[in-house]
Amino acid sequence: MPTEDQVKAALGEVLLPQVVRSLTDLNMVRSVEIKGGKVKVTLASTGLNPGVKDWVQTRASSAVESLPKVAEVSIEFVDAPPQELNQVRHIVAVMSGKGGVGKSLVTSLLAIALNRQGGRAGILDADITGPSIPRMFGINSHPGGSDAAILPVPSKSGIMVMSINLLLPHDDDAVIWRGPLIGKVIQQFWQDVLWGNLDCLFVDLPPGTADAPLTVMQVLPLSGVVIALTPQDLTAMVVRKAVKMAQMMKIPVLGVVENMSYLVLPETGKRLDIFGKSKGAEMAKTAGAPLLGQLPLDPELARLCDEGLIERYNSEAFDSLARTFTERLAALGK
Repeated sequence: MPTEDQVKAALGEVLLPQVVRSLTDLNMVRSVEIKGGKVKVTLASTGLNPGVKDWVQTRASSAVESLPKVAEVSIEFVDAPPQELNQVRHIVAVMSGKGGVGKSLVTSLLAIALNRQGGRAGILDADITGPSIPRMFGINSHPGGSDAAILPVPSKSGIMVMSINLLLPHDDDAVIWRGPLIGKVIQQFWQDVLWGNLDCLFVDLPPGTADAPLTVMQVLPLSGVVIALTPQDLTAMVVRKAVKMAQMMKIPVLGVVENMSYLVLPETGKRLDIFGKSKGAEMAKTAGAPLLGQLPLDPELARLCDEGLIERYNSEAFDSLARTFTERLAALGK
């Protein structure tokens, strides 16, 4: 007679189409009952349209039937809201207050860093009017799901992504909405998306300290924020507003990332501070948090982002950032 763990392990081999994640990784296995050779499995129907639901039922039955001494298998479905299934260990928002400093880039690289360490990462693109995450990852498909839940779209390496651009007919369609509607969509991306088990959900915030960042800080249970900036004095002044917002909302600042920190001349290898002297250490002191890394102006990174291949990026600066951030995240515990 099979054990409950064996049944769950078998169900863990059933990958849900579109998200390419297992029923167990999405916490869709609600109960397992074993009586003699009869096994009854109850699954959540969250995010499953009728066709996918039938497919899951067939695959789940076959997986359990393959176990020794199983004479009969029954699969039942129950309704469950996504929030009941989602188990996200940490939520980290990337903010700046200033536009054009590379928040989306930093968000993407942090998610890639965790993914390469074997962690389960997701990205919630809260920049509703200026989303760029899908383009950098080369994601063109639309999310699946049902009336009850939305399924995020996986990147090539398995990072779960949800962005308004994935719901638009064309990726260059303008989103011309007022603040309350933008806040509602951000809430839906958190509450109505089946994220399942994640080690960290990264939230890419838009510029400023208004509706969207406020919604994220009030609605999502943030573990902390990462501050992104560039070396200019003007940028540093505006970014300090974001730091003060996080402090006023009692959200921990986990660290600071300075983007476009320098340029390495290919002919000589000389480092050129093209936007002026680094402000990273100064901002880290202001935030009371460590300087996690300094990213250079890198033509190779720009090319990969344009081609939707950011997951292929490698550099010493990125490796250093990945190491310091994952260590910082691990220090937070569960």
